[in-house]
Amino acid sequence: MHRSCAVADQFYPGNPATLEKLVAELTPTYPNEKRQKALAVLSPHAGYVYSGGVAGETLSSVEIPEDVLLMGPNHQGMGAPASLMESGDWAMPMGNVPINETLATFVLEHSNLVEADILAHKFEHSLEVQVPFLQYLQPDLTLTPLVISHFPYNSLHELGKSIAAAIAAFGKPVLMVASTDMTHYESRQQAEKKDKLALDQILSLNPKSLYETVVGNRISMCGIMPSTIALIASLELGASKAEIIRYTDSGEASGDTHQVVGYAGVVIS
Repeated sequence: MHRSCAVADQFYPGNPATLEKLVAELTPTYPNEKRQKALAVLSPHAGYVYSGGVAGETLSSVEIPEDVLLMGPNHQGMGAPASLMESGDWAMPMGNVPINETLATFVLEHSNLVEADILAHKFEHSLEVQVPFLQYLQPDLTLTPLVISHFPYNSLHELGKSIAAAIAAFGKPVLMVASTDMTHYESRQQAEKKDKLALDQILSLNPKSLYETVVGNRISMCGIMPSTIALIASLELGASKAEIIRYTDSGEASGDTHQVVGYAGVVIS
């Protein structure tokens, strides 16, 4: 499949030069020795004017290998519950990005829950908005894109273990990027309070408690499924710490603090 841009000129500029300039402005320049090796990153997926600074700062703080397993929530309700694009490429303004067919095959072989599917990817923005940052930081980028719908925790645990096994079988460095925004359309005070509950569980490396905290407190963290999977897989691969790179909300850009969306950048290593 040759996937075309779904949200260029909406969430980010569609003009290649304008987009690269904006990404460069949003992405701090760290010397290579300052970039940490990571197993997974949690990064937001709103329009760049709102969350691009968090995404750029977070992704630039880690080493981006050539191979990225990109997971995001299914906002459209289309396609398979765990939908993997297994071949082809993504046509992005800054250039085409190939799908890593080898890693995709390992994921399909190790999981009974993941299905090869393109429908869920066609209009999904949560993965797409991450790609220009990844391209900017890693010119030889390949993607293994996975869109996740709603699952019970036991299924997420199975998915996380399967993805860890697929990455181990692949045998080369892979960064998991879980795309998520945090609390939606509540006051800044309430959003910060709720988001801290969720982020504390991530910092504690406790995926089950993260899932239960988000569900139990009705936290509208849209990427709870991919975030939980990424945390489980990271633990299977030896993760020992998580840190928040930056937290903010949409009110920083809009000035409206009565109804905000929270954005967090987290590194798991």
